[in-house]
Amino acid sequence: MNNLLNFQSLRNINFKNEILAGLTVAMTMIPESLSFAILAGLSPLMGLYAAFLMGIVTAVLGGRPGMVSGGAGATVVVLMALAASHGVQYLLAAVVLAGILQLLVGVFKLGKFVRLIPQPVMYGFLNGLAIIIFMAQVAQFKIVQNGMSGWMNGNMLYIMAGLTLLTIAIVLIFPKITKAVPSSLVAIVIVSVLAYFLNIDTKKVVDIASVSGSLPSFHIPAIPFNMETLKIIFPYSLIMAGVGLVESLLTLNMVDEITRTKGESNREAMAQGTANIVNGFFGGMGGCAMVAQTLVNIGAGARTRISAIIGALTILLIILVGGPVIEQIPMAALVGVMMMVAIGTFQWVSLKIVNKMPKSDIFVGILVAVITVVLHNLALAVLVGVIISALVFAWDNAKRIRARKFLDEDGNRVYEIFGPLFFGSTTAFVDKFDAVNDTDKIIIDFKESRVADMSAIEALKKLTEQYKNHNKEVVLRHLSADCIRLLENAGGFIEVNIEEDPVYNVMPE
Repeated sequence: MNNLLNFQSLRNINFKNEILAGLTVAMTMIPESLSFAILAGLSPLMGLYAAFLMGIVTAVLGGRPGMVSGGAGATVVVLMALAASHGVQYLLAAVVLAGILQLLVGVFKLGKFVRLIPQPVMYGFLNGLAIIIFMAQVAQFKIVQNGMSGWMNGNMLYIMAGLTLLTIAIVLIFPKITKAVPSSLVAIVIVSVLAYFLNIDTKKVVDIASVSGSLPSFHIPAIPFNMETLKIIFPYSLIMAGVGLVESLLTLNMVDEITRTKGESNREAMAQGTANIVNGFFGGMGGCAMVAQTLVNIGAGARTRISAIIGALTILLIILVGGPVIEQIPMAALVGVMMMVAIGTFQWVSLKIVNKMPKSDIFVGILVAVITVVLHNLALAVLVGVIISALVFAWDNAKRIRARKFLDEDGNRVYEIFGPLFFGSTTAFVDKFDAVNDTDKIIIDFKESRVADMSAIEALKKLTEQYKNHNKEVVLRHLSADCIRLLENAGGFIEVNIEEDPVYNVMPE
């Protein structure tokens, strides 16, 4: 029976889409990996090794079929200063340690906390990322002459721009003819063939760096294994681990939404960690999930792990034997494909609904996008967005606490509380009581409220002490079971009278 199910699952896989998507991903990943490696002052092969190692390990072990990982710029930028100050060996050690930290996040099942990222932060993250991807392609219109970097001009500019526009046109038009083959791959092949047979002089992959090399070999980073080394690399590893996980888990969520399936965040965290550990020992610069390449992969129809495995193996094949061919691909073809990815990444719906969103959400979305674009620090942008969203949420809830006062049949003052009692609402809560003029016994009814945290307990303690100083009693009514446990755990710090209420399963004092 199991064999029949497995066979049925295999029949449902579109192997043609998976293979072609993998080839397309490999083509788009090569220039990006090379560019970021060179930007960080590393050997170009370190970027390609990262693309292969991250891709193959996460494809096999990851928690999200369809995702693509490689030598991402977001993580490499974090390590640039370390490589410049202490060298490549310290960078490799930092990559290993970052991998260990990511692995621990997965082991202790902390990946679920990515769910706390609000939608405006996601919009800002993706819009900022789209702008970064687009601007990185615009930068390819620069050339280095006599040791100086400058913009193309004349025929060189016209040819590059023309081939880029041709690539974009093919990507847009070809799906209307057939969707049997990824339009991105078709565009790369057509533009490359035209450039070769028409002998068009334009910027090629070889103008960035050579992509030929050998198999990555095992190597323990040559550093002193002591506390001094740990002090040097740990801050970099911690930031890299955070940046990599945030980008990877956000990418996982994005693919979940596109494919309407559910990935495993903790498994993905462990896979990312394992991949970075392998990178550190085999000469790769490390990395994380790559949003643009993942979108290319999903857009080409990939839905399984096969495409990412094909992509990784293609990169290895290129390193070993295919370098001379790949080096002749015009950069314009890759630039055009990635520009279309940037346009697809941008959340245009966020502009359509901007007048329907709360002002605080608009501010958060714009701020996250700006930080992403200006600092190229995706983790910091998301962290700032989450913090501001949390503060806005806390402030809104703090303003909602209110009390309805009345006398019961026994002549006791009753305060019916509405809204949560937590750190943001404690001041407004305490201000609603009048210990001097109230009855000898007051009842605080929490039927529509709850005691949420230590600040709430502190507020209740101060309140009961105020009434006690006037020889008056405070009784708490309708506390839920979790609120009672919270107060019981604080026993010795606060002593309160809890009214028995069988309906709410409230335990007697």
